[in-house]
Amino acid sequence: MFLENTVNQKEQFGWIEVICGSMFSGKTEELIRRLKRAQFAKQRVEIFKPAVDVRYDEEMVVSHDANEIRSTPVPAAANIPILADGCDVVGIDEAQFFDDEIVRVCNDLANKGIRVIVAGLDMDFKGNPFGPMPNLMATAEYVTKVHAVCTRTGNLAQYSYRKATSEALVLLGEVDEYEPLSRAAYYKAMLSDKLPQMNVNDPQEIPNKDGKPNV
Repeated sequence: MFLENTVNQKEQFGWIEVICGSMFSGKTEELIRRLKRAQFAKQRVEIFKPAVDVRYDEEMVVSHDANEIRSTPVPAAANIPILADGCDVVGIDEAQFFDDEIVRVCNDLANKGIRVIVAGLDMDFKGNPFGPMPNLMATAEYVTKVHAVCTRTGNLAQYSYRKATSEALVLLGEVDEYEPLSRAAYYKAMLSDKLPQMNVNDPQEIPNKDGKPNV
């Protein structure tokens, strides 16, 4: 559970918050909510996202609910410390798309007294830990795991099932390419994808022992 009222003015170190979950679970929505609260409190806030993420806007961080906040696209994690100089709060969206350097960057920022809020997918479409997210979650003070609703069962969803046929690890997409699934629904979907397509003949076309089709 995340508790925001933990500020000790005598301690100069910051901390890391990670918001993780599947597609359509509200990760970016929660990130924007926390960042706007900090802006309302007149704190100096900078937001970053990977330059590859241009689904909604090249500069804005935008949630699926069309909530948005201005950000700075960066090609690599190493660009963030320079641009975050003098900040009180740093927000980072889609952290799974960054290189492993993002872990050191976040920890260095926190060690300088900055509150770092990171959002990202914890698993890829194959159900494996995604990029630097496991290490970010391990070193963070606070981890919030949010869930979507399974489109097939109505239960809580934690998997991002890819409906598209591409095997590329990074595939930006929306509801046409992905759907959130529960563990049971995801397992069934993946099992169905692995089963070979079986050619089933019409029983009437199967020849009898005399070599003639059944009628």
